[in-house]
Amino acid sequence: MTDFTQAQPVLVGQGGPLNGYRWSLATQLIIGRTGSCDIAITNQQVSREHARLFLSDDGPTLEDLGSKNGTFHNGKPVADKIILEDGDVIQIALAQEFVFLGQDATVPLAPGDFESSVISYFRRLRLEKESHRTWILNRELNPPLSALQFSFLTLLSESGSRVLSRSEVINGVWGSQQSLGVTDQALDALVRRLRERIIDLDPEHDYIITVRGQGFRLNNPPFTQGLS
Repeated sequence: MTDFTQAQPVLVGQGGPLNGYRWSLATQLIIGRTGSCDIAITNQQVSREHARLFLSDDGPTLEDLGSKNGTFHNGKPVADKIILEDGDVIQIALAQEFVFLGQDATVPLAPGDFESSVISYFRRLRLEKESHRTWILNRELNPPLSALQFSFLTLLSESGSRVLSRSEVINGVWGSQQSLGVTDQALDALVRRLRERIIDLDPEHDYIITVRGQGFRLNNPPFTQGLS
């Protein structure tokens, strides 16, 4: 299969409704809630015109457009214009996360290869939904996770940085028909066993964060030590 190298900077959706989608930055990209934006995120946390990426004389630049719920660059609120670098993480309110790939990034863009390569390069944990495979620090978990464990991780991953309540997790993992018989003890046991599996490959990092009185969220920061 032939690989293609991206000539222009690229913005890649991670988690949330735009997971895996990508946009080339030719001149500018407006991110917002309305359909007239270059990148539309249908979420009430997102302002009508929320943020802008554009090519300035200094390089690819990010600015917040006076949004109500904020734009975040590598976890910090965007107050002034910021020059972007390869691998920067951009968060739009709590609705959507993106990764910025600069012109020097040599990630293959052949169909079917792009998303898994980008996620592997920029996140400590990677999931491949179709095959139910899981990688930690670019090393595959073997034997594979159970169906419930994989479903739980997928649910957290697709929610970005949002905290999921225990009821949301139970309904999402077991399904609405079976969730009525699922106890908190069963959920806690699932989380404990999943953490034990992950620790085998990465004992230094806590991926599943328990937020007291609220629920769970995924802590899956960038990992930029190269592709396996």
